[in-house]
Amino acid sequence: MPKLQNRIPYRAGVRAPKLSLGAGLRFVFAMNTLSSEVRICQNCKAQFNVDAADFAFYEKIQVPPPTFCPECRMQRRMAWRNERSLHRKKDDFGKEIISIYAPESPVRIYEREYWWSDKWNPMDYGKEYDFSKPFFEQFRELFESVPATAVFDKSPINSSFCNHSGYMKDCYMTFASWECERALYSERSIGLKDSLDSHTADQCEFCYEVVDSSRSYKLFFSRQCVSCSESSFLFDCRNCSNCFGCVGLRNKQYHIFNKPYSKEEYEKEIKSFDLGSFENAERFRQEFLKHKLRYPVKFARLAGAVNVSGDNVSNAKDCFSCFDMRDNVENCKYLTHGFGIKDSYDGFGIGLCELLYEGIDTGEGGASKERFSVVVYSSSDTHYCFNCEGSSDLFGCIGLRNKQYCVLNKQYTKEAYEKLLPTIKAHMNNVPYLDKKGRVYKYGEFLPAELSPFAYNETIAQEYFPLDKESATAKGYRWREPDKRSYRITIQADNLPDHTKNINDTILEETIGCAHQGTCQEQCASAFRIIPQELKFYQEMNLPLPRLCPNCRHYQRIIKRNPPKLWHRKCTCEGAMSENALYKNSVSHFHETSPCPNEFETSYPPSPEATEGRGAQERKEIVYCEKCYQAEVV
Repeated sequence: MPKLQNRIPYRAGVRAPKLSLGAGLRFVFAMNTLSSEVRICQNCKAQFNVDAADFAFYEKIQVPPPTFCPECRMQRRMAWRNERSLHRKKDDFGKEIISIYAPESPVRIYEREYWWSDKWNPMDYGKEYDFSKPFFEQFRELFESVPATAVFDKSPINSSFCNHSGYMKDCYMTFASWECERALYSERSIGLKDSLDSHTADQCEFCYEVVDSSRSYKLFFSRQCVSCSESSFLFDCRNCSNCFGCVGLRNKQYHIFNKPYSKEEYEKEIKSFDLGSFENAERFRQEFLKHKLRYPVKFARLAGAVNVSGDNVSNAKDCFSCFDMRDNVENCKYLTHGFGIKDSYDGFGIGLCELLYEGIDTGEGGASKERFSVVVYSSSDTHYCFNCEGSSDLFGCIGLRNKQYCVLNKQYTKEAYEKLLPTIKAHMNNVPYLDKKGRVYKYGEFLPAELSPFAYNETIAQEYFPLDKESATAKGYRWREPDKRSYRITIQADNLPDHTKNINDTILEETIGCAHQGTCQEQCASAFRIIPQELKFYQEMNLPLPRLCPNCRHYQRIIKRNPPKLWHRKCTCEGAMSENALYKNSVSHFHETSPCPNEFETSYPPSPEATEGRGAQERKEIVYCEKCYQAEVV
């Protein structure tokens, strides 16, 4: 694991100045002149740093410093979030429903409507705290007794196959998304409409295979674009229309592979490209990949960010190692995929809260001091809770709504709760939980991964920290073998007609063999079908049928994104051209003919090996600092 400590975020070509703790909680990023402590991660055995600002934060929320390094903490949290693995499982009444819990899971489930109703009471499962055994054993027992909602979704309309989502309408297999309509096979998107196979798409319409893009219309096979339309194969473009195969353009129209064309010439060329042909689309995909690597990329996508390190962060201040964060994020560390959060550490899928620590899918509605939480909303002063809402002063509770002063779902008075709480923390330290690998869990550690109701390869941990079965089990994670499938494949992907114009409704009756044939590590379903809405989209947009199943397509999008991890690197601008001599600068830079002296923290790995196989084919980028990038692109 790279050492993330002792790094100052790059800004304006210089090292960031010291900050003071000041009002609220101002984070000071590991300056050598400040007191700090080097620790050894009890999981990976690597060194990590706990600096003065960290100690101040832990003291403020009254938790001890961690014994896992930041990366291992992230992996452990992610092992508790299953976004995309759906199963058919019988609920507590014997009805088979769609669930994120596997059929063999001991977790009891209810349909969402019943779970949210007043027809049952999670307090009925409350337990007296048992000081004769570790807390986490008691938590697991409670977890297996309190019924869970089958999936995590809010106010869905005709969107049964979605999870970790809200306000979805007519969507299918779209996950961790919000306010989408007619979105298929997509994830981490907001306001996505009439679109397929997209990841982290914001307010996009009629888009296909877009990643990290926003406010775009009829944009296909593109990444990191804003306000682009009627275009294909774009990277890092802004306000462009009718462009093809372009990189780094601003306010352009009628360009092909960064070369300008007249309107008539452009339309003639595009017609000849004919992306309705799978063979043509694949040829241009490979050509575009090579073209993209000839242009510089900015070391990080930071917009409206002051003293921030990470990637894809906007409107943020004083944040370290944060990724995919937006809208009023301040004084935070180690956060991924969230918005509107302040004074918080270690979270994924979080927002609208403050003083959060070690949370996943947690926050909303003025939440505060949610510690070690999974799916806890609008709550405060909670510890080790799962799927609770509108509550405060909870410890080890599951499924509670609008409750206060509870331990293991048992009600206490305010005085009794406040007296019991320090006693439980002391017990957790004196009688800690030891997992199968001998890792020690006292108060202050997140929920052990081995207690997760999900196998490692069902969770997002597999997406960010991919492992094979042997490696996962060696590290103490559970692994789930794929369900035995007896699909009668009627046509192999290689035998599909090349062009969409040669496809008719009979394709809806076919069971298509995935081109990966179950041999990959991408949870390949081995076969898939085309649904009517999907076929209509391909035909109207003149796009080819996919050759991979939805799971494999999802993983292909994942490898197009940088990991939530930082490497310390130097700008690869050598003066008149890039370090690899593929790109010649268009103007003179501030360092003139000498190599650029700027260094930074970036999510672009220094080598293919650094990504552990993830996206290795795209790990040859020309990475420029902000000054050099601005000189060339903006």
